[in-house]
Amino acid sequence: MVNPEMPSVQTIVASQIVAVTVYSDKALVTRRGVVSLTGQETELVIAPLPDTTETESVRVSGKGEIPVRLLEARCDRIFSTEPVAAKVAHLTQQIQQLEAEWQHLQAQIDALALQSSFIQGLREKTEEQFSISLARKNLSFSETLDFLNFLGSQYTEYGISTTECKNRQKELEQQLQSLRQQLQTVKTPHPKETYSLSVAIEPEGEGEFELEVSYIVHRASWTPLYDLRLCSTNNIVNLSYLAEVTQNSGEDWLGVALTLSTAKPGLGTLPPKLEPWYIDVPRSNPELRRVRRRRTPMLPMTAAAPASDAVEEEDYELLEENFIAAETVVAEVTKEGSVVNFKLNGNGNIPSDGTPHKTTIFQDDFPCHFSYVAMPRLVSFAYLQAHIKNNSNGATLLPGKANIFRDNIFVGTTKLENITPGQEFKVNLGIDEGLKIERDLIERQVDKKLIGNNSKIIYAYRLLITNLLTQQVDLKLTEQLPVSRSEQIKVRLLRCNPQIQLGEMGRLEWDITIPAQAKQEIYYQFAVEHPPQLTVVGLDI
Repeated sequence: MVNPEMPSVQTIVASQIVAVTVYSDKALVTRRGVVSLTGQETELVIAPLPDTTETESVRVSGKGEIPVRLLEARCDRIFSTEPVAAKVAHLTQQIQQLEAEWQHLQAQIDALALQSSFIQGLREKTEEQFSISLARKNLSFSETLDFLNFLGSQYTEYGISTTECKNRQKELEQQLQSLRQQLQTVKTPHPKETYSLSVAIEPEGEGEFELEVSYIVHRASWTPLYDLRLCSTNNIVNLSYLAEVTQNSGEDWLGVALTLSTAKPGLGTLPPKLEPWYIDVPRSNPELRRVRRRRTPMLPMTAAAPASDAVEEEDYELLEENFIAAETVVAEVTKEGSVVNFKLNGNGNIPSDGTPHKTTIFQDDFPCHFSYVAMPRLVSFAYLQAHIKNNSNGATLLPGKANIFRDNIFVGTTKLENITPGQEFKVNLGIDEGLKIERDLIERQVDKKLIGNNSKIIYAYRLLITNLLTQQVDLKLTEQLPVSRSEQIKVRLLRCNPQIQLGEMGRLEWDITIPAQAKQEIYYQFAVEHPPQLTVVGLDI
């Protein structure tokens, strides 16, 4: 501890932020300042620290030309009033400029009113004389018409100009009201809460000493964003890992070494969900008789690339040879156990304004393969999916929003979950019209013979899948049979081609590979058996 008999000698240390590590909900700030010690100092002071500082997190260290003992660090809460003279002067100047413009407009309105009044008086004084002159034929009809046109045009011009001036005055009045309210707010004193850091020291002589302080601040965070760019002609996806940094901690981070850390001191393109297809007998409760209508999902609009002139494309390709692609600055990725740190190359500039600031962490190519899924009972299109594998020596991809581009066309957004190195993940790319699917009910036969006192209805469907693409595709096609909720109704799969086993909840799933420009036919047949006197609801084929 400091000797209480020694007079306290405080020295203010001019410091600046040199490094910031941003976490998902806070940030670690590092400040440094150099001070010339005389050997008499007992306390070094750094102020102000923002009110978002977590005082328990403050840590102090240092190095210098002389030995210095760091005895104690203490954070004191201080209240100060922000300097408002500059803000008051700026707002006052703005108000004066708008008031001068308002007065100028008022002068124009007064002048137009005077001119309009003069024209009105001229009309009244000459009205009788014009009538007499016109009756005596001292004035021609054309001269009279010219004079009337002059009066009318002047009235119209004065009226339009007056309206424009008054409208502008109303706009100025709204702006003046807002500025006057701001000025009143600024003039009202609002004590600002900050912290003052005092470090008790014992220096052993004279020399320069560098003090380093680190502390945690709140109201700072970063979230991951992704751009996924896929090409239909290869099995590579380019992934750009972006970071959106936001902070309103109370101090600007300008020219700092910025690091983003995963340490913790958070779908229009999806295929429709296939629900079980229930059939049942009517219930006595009216609510249970309501059959829920199956809704066909709305298909997303497909974006088409605009056609361009062939000559222009050739000219652009010639020019493109001389272009130099822009280089994206990426981060240096380091790992410490399960924690990944992204150290941004270059100085970070994140002001304390609460505005998101985007920066690229890294971008790389990832291997992938494509497959398709289809539910023809709901949608007569296939959905394209990309199966992407994260690099085994790569970085963890945190949960975040991903923008998906396919062949340079934006197809939608999705959400990536936490993806570890080496893990495979799936990205849905929406409908692909390269696969054409036709689904037809080719048989509906009522067996007139009773089987075990039950009537029997046979249904058969044929599906024709046409691959219009130039490469073979893997397709997972799902159909379904109705599921009985009554012991009196039996549903049986009779035949299917290709042969598969009936899955849970009446699902039929085929995994097929279709060559380029080829067709694949699928057939299945099922029967519904029930007592002839029984009414079946939900069997809407």
